[in-house]
Amino acid sequence: MNTEQRREIFRRFQAANPHPTTELEYTTPFELLIAVILSAQATDVSVNKALRKLYPTHNTPEQIYALGVEGLTPYIQSIGLYRTKARNVIETCRILLERHGGEVPRTREELEALPGVGRKTANVILNTAFGEVAIAVDTHIFRVSNRTGIAPGKNVEQVERNLLKLVPEEYRMDAHHWLILHGRYTCIARLPKCWNCMIADLCEYEPKTPLPEKGV
Repeated sequence: MNTEQRREIFRRFQAANPHPTTELEYTTPFELLIAVILSAQATDVSVNKALRKLYPTHNTPEQIYALGVEGLTPYIQSIGLYRTKARNVIETCRILLERHGGEVPRTREELEALPGVGRKTANVILNTAFGEVAIAVDTHIFRVSNRTGIAPGKNVEQVERNLLKLVPEEYRMDAHHWLILHGRYTCIARLPKCWNCMIADLCEYEPKTPLPEKGV
């Protein structure tokens, strides 16, 4: 795949969705941080459902830390790995209060020092909350990057590096959101919806999945 093909792919993504963003519901960087921590190996739908009950009364580090693990657990027990996540969230709130004045830090190093925050989560915060060029490679983005040929790589670090190098500069800020949405709804894992794909003619995946027959 060459530069012009990649540029056309992202031109189409932008034309279809000019202002893409996360499907996690949040109003502050802190709310986004907690949502992303909770979203590991869980759906955004399940996280949003839980946080709609939590955030109206507890949406600051002070308020959530005051709940403690036992107090937080009932709000998030519908989310996978909720016990570990509850401990991580409470410890993250403690660190934010003690080291960062209750604010979400803006550097990768400080973000990755928070419990439950790895490189992928840090990239989401840097990009979505703080408007920096960063690409968080999850399973969807890893699959789409390799399957289409946009930015192949053997692991998530390789794919991230290749995306930052190969995605045309004018599209890098929003590339993460376009790719994750494409992987979530069109270029799905088991059977990609090639018949309904806006970049099928530019994609290197073969064979393309045909339109399913009615009743199948």
